[in-house]
This record gives sequence, structure tokens and C-alpha cells, in this order.
Amino acid sequence: MSGVHPVGDRAVLLDCDDLDAVIAMHAGLLASRPHGVIDIVPAARTVLVSFDPAVLASEQVTAWLRTTMPIVPAFRVGEEPVTIDVHYTGEDLLEVAALLRLSEREVVDLHTASVWRVAFVGFAPGFGYLVTDHERLTVPRRTSPRTTVPAGSVALAGKFSGVYPRPSPGGWQLIGSTDAVMWDETATEPALLVPGRVVRFREAS
Repeated sequence: MSGVHPVGDRAVLLDCDDLDAVIAMHAGLLASRPHGVIDIVPAARTVLVSFDPAVLASEQVTAWLRTTMPIVPAFRVGEEPVTIDVHYTGEDLLEVAALLRLSEREVVDLHTASVWRVAFVGFAPGFGYLVTDHERLTVPRRTSPRTTVPAGSVALAGKFSGVYPRPSPGGWQLIGSTDAVMWDETATEPALLVPGRVVRFREAS
């Protein structure tokens, strides 16, 4: 943790050294969340905490952030995972395999054998940035982004995997597609993928 900064009178921003620190601090904050904290939102290098100033003072929130111990989550299924069925027929699967010096089958097997966790969300409602406990699927973004990526596209970029919740421009490497709904604004919990959630990908028959 490298700094705590007020964001207006209803939020505090916590700077972290890297994504691993964000994930661990997010887990620690969730485990010790006091009454009056409204939301805890992780990003790539920060955690934003919003609170009710009628219940908690900014100084109390800052003190809580500074004294909370991070919790490093295990990359195993200690909770019921979200299972996403994927048709591994993505336009970039062959290119991804070449970049990784693997066969297409090996890419699919590695993607489905890995346990993924939602590190943070962003880009579009329902888009989760998923990480796993290895870097064997790390690939660069496309040099030329697509103007439209279909909803349900399963992709890789850097050390992340993700699923496009709706049609949008994008530069990630497409390895498959799913019929799973990532964002349903009519649902009690609109996003299928929320920070901290464990995800397993399964090859669709």
C-alpha cells in the first residue's frame, strides 16, 4: 500500500503497488468491512472505497484501510465457481497458439484447466478482468483492434482473460465464444462476474 487519498467527502482511494496487492487488499477489506462502507471497487492499481459520511468519518475509513491486513486468495476452488461453457472456435486461436508455441488443443486444455478469479471489472458493464496463478497464457493485444467484437467472445490479452458482455470495439485475442449472459440489468445482481469471484471455463460439447 503506497497511499490513501480522499475522493470528495464520500470516498477514499487506496493506491497499491501492483495487481496482486489490489487483489489481496480487496479480499482483506471485504473480510473486515465495517458498517457504513457502501462499496469496495478494485482496479488495476487502486481500490476505491465509498462510504456513508453519516455513519463513518473519512478519518475512520482511512484508519481502517491503513490497518487492514491483506488476504492472498488461493487459486483453487474453495467456493462454488461460476462455470462458463465455451466454444473454442475464436478467430485468433491459431495465432494465440503460435505466440505461445503450443497447439490449439493445448491452449484450450490450459484455458479450461486453469482456475480464474475476477481481479476487477471495467471497460463495459459486466466485463471482468480474470487472472490465474500462472502466466502460460500471456499474449499481447492485437496490433490492429477490431471495430466490433461480438458479445460472448472469450479472449486473452496480457495476463488476463475476459468475456465481452456486448458488441464493442476491442483489441483482445479471441479464442472462443459463450452463450452465457455477462450482464443482465433486470437481475438482482446484474453482473455474472464480480471482483473476487472464481471462474472455470469448460469446453462446450
